[in-house]
Amino acid sequence: MAPDHRRIAIPTGRCHCGAIVYSFRGGVRHSSVCHCTDCRRCAGATGVAWIAVAADDFAIEQGKPRQYDSSADAQRFFCGTCGTGLWYINENALPGLVDIQTATLDEPEDYPPQVHVQMADAIGWEENLPDLPRFERFPDAG
Repeated sequence: MAPDHRRIAIPTGRCHCGAIVYSFRGGVRHSSVCHCTDCRRCAGATGVAWIAVAADDFAIEQGKPRQYDSSADAQRFFCGTCGTGLWYINENALPGLVDIQTATLDEPEDYPPQVHVQMADAIGWEENLPDLPRFERFPDAG
């Protein structure tokens, strides 16, 4: 039997403009949607989906991200060109891990969140979001 020479896909992700590209090997340690005030303000969103991978399994493939120290313990990395938030490091809260913003992955569908965290900070109206009307694209303006 001939050996199987197919390449195993390495998960990758990138910023909006493509200046920063990253990859990781190994498994995902956790996946969540965070609703803390810091994540909401940094992303401008009601919640941010994250996957955590071992820091030793994470690599920057292209570009040089900018760093923002959002607290004494937390470093957030983003693209200095387009502003896309990419990953987060907090050795006190998540030792040895890199928390990647799931939506920046090339295949985010492969990493569904398993839990909501920091719900104490969630915006009250988030609870009703599933009840809102849904449209495949923008509704007619008329």
